[in-house]
Amino acid sequence: MRRLPILLTAAAALALPALGVGGSAGMVGGSYGGGIQMTTIGTGKKTCVLKPGADCRGVVHRWAAEHHGNLSKAKFTKADLRGADFRGADLRGADFRGAKLRHADLRGARLKGARFDAPPKTGKRANQTPSCAPNCEGADLYGAYLTGANLTFANFTFANLTFANLTDATLVGAYLDGATLIDANLTDATLVGADFSNLGGLMQIGANLTRANLSRANLNGADLSGATLTDADLTGADLTRADLDGAIWSGTTCPNGTVTSTGC
Repeated sequence: MRRLPILLTAAAALALPALGVGGSAGMVGGSYGGGIQMTTIGTGKKTCVLKPGADCRGVVHRWAAEHHGNLSKAKFTKADLRGADFRGADLRGADFRGAKLRHADLRGARLKGARFDAPPKTGKRANQTPSCAPNCEGADLYGAYLTGANLTFANFTFANLTFANLTDATLVGAYLDGATLIDANLTDATLVGADFSNLGGLMQIGANLTRANLSRANLNGADLSGATLTDADLTGADLTRADLDGAIWSGTTCPNGTVTSTGC
């Protein structure tokens, strides 16, 4: 007869939500679906609950932030989210301006309209740009605003960058294997050593690579039909099997260093 209180106490303890150290995660519904996920992040004085429209500006939560649900229009301006796991999350319209996202995992995330460009120009760090090297493999970045973003070595393999604005973005060594770049704007982007291989069949019509630095980029087998390559630098780039039918050439530097207006 004395076992009943003990069993009830144990059941009540199991029913309590898990509390993380230093204000880290507590959630309902699990990591992937199965209910509403409520996650609190922030290891300093500032914390926030991850949810649609959440105000997480300036929050610091390194290597432990995890959320896979609805974060549409959430504000992460200047947040430190290095190593965050946002796989499959709905991040449409989210604001990551000036956020630190190095090694963040955004595979399969919905990022239409998300902002990764420079933060508002205020204070001593007005010119700070995002520090990003996220894993965006398969991510939907349709129309994403990535102007001036630091995406060095970012993984955009099979990502959808249709109509994405990557003006003046740094994509040194980025992986764009199989990505969709239809009407993407890469004007003044730095793409030294980027991997654009195997874009074939995705009809990259209208990709704007005006003044883009594509030196040593891997364009082997890439379909860049109709791409604008005005004043682009292709020095040392691999154009083997690349489909550049209808591409616009004007002041373009070819892989061998010659400048052309008719094609490399």
